Amino acid sequence: MSQSIAIVTGANSGMGLSTVVELAKRGYRVIMACRSPQRGEAARLEAIKQSGSDAIELLVCDLGSLESIRQFAGQFLSRHDTLDVLVNNAGVVNLKRRTTKDGFEEMIGVNHLGHFLLVYLLLPALERAKAGRIVVVSSGAHKAGSIRFDDPHLTRGFNVVIGYAQSKLANILFTRELARRLQGTRVTVNAVHPGAVATNLGVDRNTGFGQFIYKLLRPFFRSPAEGAATAVYLATSDEVAGVTGHYYYDNKQASLSAKARDDEAARRFWSWSEKEVGLGGSGE
Repeated sequence: MSQSIAIVTGANSGMGLSTVVELAKRGYRVIMACRSPQRGEAARLEAIKQSGSDAIELLVCDLGSLESIRQFAGQFLSRHDTLDVLVNNAGVVNLKRRTTKDGFEEMIGVNHLGHFLLVYLLLPALERAKAGRIVVVSSGAHKAGSIRFDDPHLTRGFNVVIGYAQSKLANILFTRELARRLQGTRVTVNAVHPGAVATNLGVDRNTGFGQFIYKLLRPFFRSPAEGAATAVYLATSDEVAGVTGHYYYDNKQASLSAKARDDEAARRFWSWSEKEVGLGGSGE
């Protein structure tokens, strides 16, 4: 029997690394999708050490670059025919407005649009799996979110809360609309709220800004492993086999905001996302 294959984005630290370790312990061959080759390789060696498994690969993927995402998908598909699990874990929080290589506001660009293209490119491999599973790491912050259809890239007045909450709402609208489009296939997709987790999310890697607040609050947060637990559950548990289009917290279905349940907004946002990443429109 061939080994099940999983991809985890943002896999070099925090919840991503914990997810890699847990999946590897369960016998998956895990591909770590990381932006930095150096940090990624250091994390791969750490994941091998923690899991006791050497079935862990590193492939470079910058979710802030559509070209990098296409290269990553091409590399993966040239080596693997099927994909059993895709965990969309990577995420950014910016206190100041930044843009991706393609000119997207970085939070909507990395947290949503990069993953949107990645899923599109990997979907054939997921559909060839016995039961492909997509896990989307969202957040309870989605409840404060609105999709700014008139200015989704926040060019007219940037605010970190507005931007992050919009990107996390985007994750759930994407999950629900993708589940609708995948009806009749063997592929499922669910979103997860990991809780308040002690990671370096929001700490500026260049300046260290935010490190003091992170250290101050860390004792009150979940560990990365605790935060990753529900994502691992959705990726592996027989209890959720065939379950799709839902939002989970602590291994249970959780409530969504009214905006997250808006099917028309989900379809409209899907069409916008297709155009942004250069896929045209599906007409649905």
